[in-house]
Amino acid sequence: MSECMIYITTNSAEEAEIIGRNLVSRKLAACVNIIGNMKSIYHWEGKIETSDEIVLIAKTKKALVNELIESVKNLHSYKVPCIVAIPIIDGNTDFIQWIRNETK
Repeated sequence: MSECMIYITTNSAEEAEIIGRNLVSRKLAACVNIIGNMKSIYHWEGKIETSDEIVLIAKTKKALVNELIESVKNLHSYKVPCIVAIPIIDGNTDFIQWIRNETK
């Protein structure tokens, strides 16, 4: 399959919605889920940090991943935002076709 899900974290629900709406309106993603109340623990600049974050999961085509990543980076407040592609290896074929139909 040539579809994937893109996992993205942001620092606020507002930023997540701005990014999500941008991706869907530009047909870079068929759908974006926004999941709140996540806590992240990570290394940053030599220290262990803890932050509340919001997760976005975007459904798209593999062919759009690079353009989607650049779009998110341009809108994102983080210096090094988490944006990773996860391949969809199987699933509801009707849903997979919907992703294909709703993206450019």
